[in-house]
Amino acid sequence: MQPMDLRGLSPAPVTAFTRDGEVDYAANARLAKWLAGMEGVKSLVILGHAGEGTFLTEEERLKLIHTYVEAVDGAIPIIAGITGEGTKVAAEEARKCKAAGATGALVYPNHGWLRFGYQKGAPQDRYKAIWQESGLQCILFQYPDATKASYDLDTQLAIATQDGVVATKNGVRNMKRWYVEIPELKKANPNLQVLSCHDEWLLPTMFDVDGLLVGYGNIAPELLLDLIAAGKAQDYPRAREVFERLLPITRAVYHRGSHMEGTVALKLGLVHRGLLDHATIREPLKNLGEKAEAEIFAAFEAAGISRASALLAAE
Repeated sequence: MQPMDLRGLSPAPVTAFTRDGEVDYAANARLAKWLAGMEGVKSLVILGHAGEGTFLTEEERLKLIHTYVEAVDGAIPIIAGITGEGTKVAAEEARKCKAAGATGALVYPNHGWLRFGYQKGAPQDRYKAIWQESGLQCILFQYPDATKASYDLDTQLAIATQDGVVATKNGVRNMKRWYVEIPELKKANPNLQVLSCHDEWLLPTMFDVDGLLVGYGNIAPELLLDLIAAGKAQDYPRAREVFERLLPITRAVYHRGSHMEGTVALKLGLVHRGLLDHATIREPLKNLGEKAEAEIFAAFEAAGISRASALLAAE
């Protein structure tokens, strides 16, 4: 197996819909091409939270993978979010995603664990089954410390050293744990690629990672690529400068009442950048209202982020 190279930016694109709520495959292909065309974008991660993946039918999910694979034309891997509850269900989901053209799997925890916690050994078995059934290269997904689906260090170490696991997307949002656990993961598997997904406050994690796997990559990939470069160079003043420029957008998109609102805000950001014509979403997501829309648009103006002119000029 040649591991995916994720040492850069891996955006998690939204799913574009038509105004009547159907998947707009042409609009999704345009977004894929725009993101994949940027140097430093290493993969596109679809069918997760930002992509409303659990709100799509199986037919829609598999067709969206086909759409993305065709749009990027082999330039970068397409990674599918695997969200099925049971281990057998998740493994079968992964097998179908592989057949549709996906290269990798962002493996979500069984969502029952969010409320009830997990039994020792169950997460490892989930990853093992997905790898053995599908051959998709797996990304260990570390949920926030505030949830019961946030894996302890022993569980992370066991998963990180399994066959087929090439990276970890770490969103623990507890810096005490981050500073202890990330070095231990790298010690156990020096080839493990560490990806931050702390959309709300990326700066503290930027100096320890190989890259970012974030929904934020939809709306400001250019600045996130600058932030990654500054972090890898250990250039704190430059990283701080980029972070401060992004802060109005960070506040407008992610510092909201619910992280789920971030998906709606991402779509509004893409409307402002000219990449989507409208911000249609699916239930149970709700529109944010005119006031929030104005705040988000004003945040982009404050950050000096303009329309995606290169894409628009090519059409």
